[in-house]
Amino acid sequence: MGTERDVIPATRGKAVRLVAGEAVRVVNTHGSQVVDTWAFCVEDLAHHMSMEHTRVENGRLMPAVGQTLFTNQREPILVLEEDSSPGIHDTLMAACDRWRYEHLGCTEYHRNCADNMVEAMAAIGLSADRVPQPLNLFMNIPVNADLSLTQGEPVTKPGDHVLLRAARDCVVVFSACPQDITPINGAGRKPTEAHLELLW
Repeated sequence: MGTERDVIPATRGKAVRLVAGEAVRVVNTHGSQVVDTWAFCVEDLAHHMSMEHTRVENGRLMPAVGQTLFTNQREPILVLEEDSSPGIHDTLMAACDRWRYEHLGCTEYHRNCADNMVEAMAAIGLSADRVPQPLNLFMNIPVNADLSLTQGEPVTKPGDHVLLRAARDCVVVFSACPQDITPINGAGRKPTEAHLELLW
């Protein structure tokens, strides 16, 4: 078994190719960084991991260890094999984009997860026709009694990780979320790098 370590730079994205059976460990190096995560089938980028379908198939708001992440055709694409964090990950929020930051008052361009996904895929020669809803690893979005949502701080600690194993050949894309206006990346509102460990 081999291992290769790589960085997801702060406020930037990274794409990796996985063959069925290979895995990637996503490490929250500093403990408060959200990592938006997408997965696409290599044979058809329109066939991708879907949070809507994953919630239905698992009957849970967020996946638990041992559960499968499904595509928009309800086929397995990744399996959540390990999670050393408290298991709080978001499946509700769209990836941040330039319009999100405009709504938050930014008057100039702000780095964002949607563009990070596009750039990371372009770096390995791929182009998707849309930005799907990501699995927002380590993001804490409490659902309150009145059904309102809170932009919470991560409940992770430095070094917490999840391990995702490919159920099929796929491209997995990560974004170290650039959010520095809300406390999504912790009270300090300072995005940091995270790390990947590829296992084969």
